Amino acid sequence: MSYRKLGRTSAQRKAMLRDLATDLIINERIETTEARAKELRAVVEKLVTLGKRGDLHARRQAAQFIRNEVAKTVTVSGQDGKEKEKPFYALQKLFDEVAPRYQDRQGGYTRILKMGPRRGDGAPMVIIEFV
Repeated sequence: MSYRKLGRTSAQRKAMLRDLATDLIINERIETTEARAKELRAVVEKLVTLGKRGDLHARRQAAQFIRNEVAKTVTVSGQDGKEKEKPFYALQKLFDEVAPRYQDRQGGYTRILKMGPRRGDGAPMVIIEFV
């Protein structure tokens, strides 16, 4: 097999990777174990490539995987001139902010930095972030 099972069933593993990928897109930097980060890197690189394509089909493919979470709220002025708070979702952030940064790059969108062992069980911890 060409992937790590991470001690979970396939449904649990997919759910965990979906959560980690969504959190990485929202926060642009997360701390996790080394094995999870190495699996997450492959998933996120594919999502950024979909974001670079930017067409409707790519957006729908990414929407199947990314959780529907609010990344931030932005203030927009309405038609009546009043300011309104509008949610900015993780999928929008991927396509509007993250992917355009890497238009000239052919891969390698993430970086893994080793931190040291976790205090409780000694698992090797890393920080995974966008370059």
